[in-house]
Amino acid sequence: MAGLLVKDVMIKHPMSVPADMDLTLVVDTLLQYRITGLPVVDNENRVIGFVSEQDCLRQLLVSSYHSEGAVRVEQVMHGDPLTVDVEESLVDLAELMLKQKPKIYPVVDEKRRLIGLLTRGHVLRALRDSRRGG
Repeated sequence: MAGLLVKDVMIKHPMSVPADMDLTLVVDTLLQYRITGLPVVDNENRVIGFVSEQDCLRQLLVSSYHSEGAVRVEQVMHGDPLTVDVEESLVDLAELMLKQKPKIYPVVDEKRRLIGLLTRGHVLRALRDSRRGG
């Protein structure tokens, strides 16, 4: 387990959304794929934010109450999300997860480009499997 790295467990080729995407399309994606959030990327695939189910729920409640028009991701996303390096130790990340709130961590390269996603479930599964010896 000590030698296991983020790159060994992460989801490769993850979904992401652009900052100018309509929020209802993001909600459709979250519901269709049963995921709780997505990284927001710029034109060069660099992670610039994160949008969660909770962000969408909050904004849709507010916009329906005030009869607001279309809302874009950039209006509700969290800027500068916690990201992890592809070469980071899985044990170190597990310890970070005990202290931090996010359930999903975008995995980035040295230029902050999105290359993977890692969830608490992936880390938990890897820890369990390492105890079982496989």
